[in-house]
Amino acid sequence: MSAAGTPESANSAPAGGSEAQRAWGGHSSARDDGPIIARANGVHVETAGAGSPLVLIHGFAMHGGVFAPLVPELAQRHRVHVVDLPGHGASAPVEPYDLAVLADVLDRATAEEKEPLAILGWSLGGMVALEFARTRPARVRGLVLVATTPSFVARADWPHAITPATLARFGDELRVAYRATLLRFLTLQVQGSDEGRRTLAALREGLFARGDPDPRQLAAALSVLRDADLRPSLPSVRAPALVIGGARDALVPLAATKELAAALPHATHRTIQHAAHAPFLSHPAAFAAALESFGDG
Repeated sequence: MSAAGTPESANSAPAGGSEAQRAWGGHSSARDDGPIIARANGVHVETAGAGSPLVLIHGFAMHGGVFAPLVPELAQRHRVHVVDLPGHGASAPVEPYDLAVLADVLDRATAEEKEPLAILGWSLGGMVALEFARTRPARVRGLVLVATTPSFVARADWPHAITPATLARFGDELRVAYRATLLRFLTLQVQGSDEGRRTLAALREGLFARGDPDPRQLAAALSVLRDADLRPSLPSVRAPALVIGGARDALVPLAATKELAAALPHATHRTIQHAAHAPFLSHPAAFAAALESFGDG
C-alpha cells in the first residue's frame, strides 16, 4: 500500500522500448510486482521497496521518472516514494504555487507514512525539501539536497547564481517556444559533464514521457525560483543533511551548495567531480558513494 493513498495500479514498466524510455516511464524495484502507483489529492506517487521511508522530489520541468536509475538500489533498503510535483508529470496543478503550498502538498501526499521521512530533493525539489523540513521538523529524519541552492538567482549579497535577467529571459522563451526551450534547458542540466552527451540523450527522450508539464504551472515554478530566498530560514532546519554539488554545475554553482551546507546546522557537503546539474544521472557511481557515506538519509 502506498503512503499516498489508494493504489490506482500496480504495474511495472512496460516491456520493450528503449532503455531511456523504460527509465523515464517507470522503474523496476526490489518487488516482483513493480511499483505501486497512487494518487492522493491530485498528487502522483510511485512507491517501491521496503524499509525506512525515503521520498524523492524532482526538479523544475521534470517528473519523478528522472530518478528511475536510483530506485532499484534504494528500494533494497527503503520504502521509496517518488513524487511528481504539482503540474509536472502525472500530478494535477495547484493554485497558488509557492514553496509553502508545495510543502503542504508533500505533507498530504505522504500523510499515511507515520515514520519520519528521509527526503532527497534535486534542485527545485531540494528547495521544497528545505521548506518541508523547516515547517514540519518532526516529520523529517534527514535530507539529501542535490544541486540545491537557497537562492536560485543572484542578489546583492549572493553572487553564486544566475542573474534575474537570465531567468526572466528563460521565462519569456518558455512562453514563446515551450518544448524547444525546455530542451535547451536540458543542455544546461548536464553542461560540463563527462558523460553529458549520453545523459542528455536520456533526458531529452524522457522529458515528455508523462505528457507535457502544465505551462502555467511551469511559469509559476519559475517564479518560485526567482523569488525564493531561503537563507534566513536555514539555521532553523535542524535535520541532518547531505548536500551534493557538481563541480561543473552552471545553474547552481558549487559555491552555492557549499554555502548551503555551511549555513545548515547539521550538514555535510560532497562534491561530484566533473559533474554538472544532474550528478545522479551523469556520475551514478560517485553519487551512490556519496549517499553511502551519509547512510542514504
